Amino acid sequence: MDIKRAVEKCYFFTHNVFEYKGFKKAIIGISGGLDSAVVAAICCKALGKENVYGYMLPCGHQYDIEDSVTVCNTLGINQQTIDIQQLVEPFRLVEENILFDKQRIANIKARVRMIVLYDMSMKHNGLVVGTSNLTELMLGYFTLHGDGACALEPIGHLFKTEVREVAKELGIPEEIITKAPSAGLWEGQTDEEEIGCSYEIIDAILRHRLLIPAESPEDITEIIDAISIELETPIKTVDKILTRMQNNSFKLKSPTIMRR
Repeated sequence: MDIKRAVEKCYFFTHNVFEYKGFKKAIIGISGGLDSAVVAAICCKALGKENVYGYMLPCGHQYDIEDSVTVCNTLGINQQTIDIQQLVEPFRLVEENILFDKQRIANIKARVRMIVLYDMSMKHNGLVVGTSNLTELMLGYFTLHGDGACALEPIGHLFKTEVREVAKELGIPEEIITKAPSAGLWEGQTDEEEIGCSYEIIDAILRHRLLIPAESPEDITEIIDAISIELETPIKTVDKILTRMQNNSFKLKSPTIMRR
């Protein structure tokens, strides 16, 4: 991949979407991770840093909040911290034990953050900019109507490993590039541990999957075998990634509407 060209295409895409939709200001959730840092940097170049609003949205204590601040300060963007814990806590009224279910509360946090970002987009008359990469989108590794809700995805065409290369070109701080990827879903959570393998392996599997069309369910077994042999990766690992991709594919589809 030509990194300089890839970066320029991200700038061009972002600028054009904002111009086409008639907006000038970008609203971004700054997690302290790589993807949001890269997206914020792209928006700064495409729109001007004065038009980029970064929101840090911890739920109580966030151990890496300093990384979020570092990103905002490095880029010189508008920044604000809003603790969403007071917004999440009332969900106990829905069901007493809901806050003890890690996955459910993770989805609630993501959707509360979405509400805050969209409220800020109305305040500033801006667009909410997504921070998902192609790896996450293909795996469905995002919360529907949570971090998956946005007006555009500037890095939605780049695999996670490619985003790292783009980050270097953009001058993102090294500590942000090298930190373990985490969606911050719960204390100590990391993406690779939750998914079960490294992003290097995941991206290699997904790249191969894009090259092989599947015409029927029977093809999947052959695809898994072929990718396993090509990458010298256990069948179990390939199957796990492709199964996750298939099971979450509904997240990428628009709501089903009955025809008139």
